[in-house]
Amino acid sequence: MSSLASDLAREVAAGGAPGRPSASRAPRSARRTRTRLGRAAMYVLLTVLLGIVLLPFFWMLSSSFKNDVDVLTVPIQWIPKTFVWTNYAKIWTEIPMAGYLANSAFLSIVITILQVLTGSFAAYGFSKVRFPGRDALFLAYIATIAVPWQAYMIPQYVMMQKAGLTNTFAALILLQAFGAFGVFLMRQYYMTIPDELNEAARIDGLSDYGIWARIILPLSKPALASLALLTFVNTWNDYMGPFIYLSSNQLWTVQIGLQSFIGQYSAQYAMIMTGSVISVIPILAIFLAGQRYFIAGIATSGMKG
Repeated sequence: MSSLASDLAREVAAGGAPGRPSASRAPRSARRTRTRLGRAAMYVLLTVLLGIVLLPFFWMLSSSFKNDVDVLTVPIQWIPKTFVWTNYAKIWTEIPMAGYLANSAFLSIVITILQVLTGSFAAYGFSKVRFPGRDALFLAYIATIAVPWQAYMIPQYVMMQKAGLTNTFAALILLQAFGAFGVFLMRQYYMTIPDELNEAARIDGLSDYGIWARIILPLSKPALASLALLTFVNTWNDYMGPFIYLSSNQLWTVQIGLQSFIGQYSAQYAMIMTGSVISVIPILAIFLAGQRYFIAGIATSGMKG
């Protein structure tokens, strides 16, 4: 009884009547309810946005199992009436799909490695090495991102043509081995690494090359993964570069190779969708494998300017 009496006394002292919830509990419960409703509304909104983003991919996947005449029907058949499974076997004999995929993979891997190497090394110089005019040179280099590719597309082609590199992979590799965006991304991440680590390494006798290779790079895995993923996806999906510089069918990438299904008066839409689905699979696999590093790299690359 004494315990019950003490509880009632505490409720009265808190401003509430005995047997009723105190005034402080009601707002707390209301805030908790509003938080739950807001969270539920956010989940619903994100689910709707996710559905809108994935809708074209679902249509592409659905169309890859149809006949050509059923791809562009109105209203849209989201689920094929008859699944044409032979599309995924037929595409390998209709065009040299394996060769196109190999060419895309070769260019994407080589350009990704070179961009990660050159971007990380240049970013180290712009972030950890002090020299006159460093910041002005960095701003001038980053300003090139604002220049559209169409503005210097023709001069680049003339240079490659005079060098005898057209219709070769070397032209694409040389033009895309360096990127201002990669330098910017890596520099922003390097700025979050304390300079004391560099100073301690110099005291131990390491050169700038050793500091970059043995200290900076191991600490930059998220940013490196982000740059590698973005570069790989951009190179894999590149259409204009291979279209301009590669004229031989044996050198075509998968994006150019899908043109084989477009004729003068008609197009094999089902085969185009099938090839598009196949071309998306490597990118999806790479993103799922490195998404943890990718998200961490993007989240931390803009923390310090």
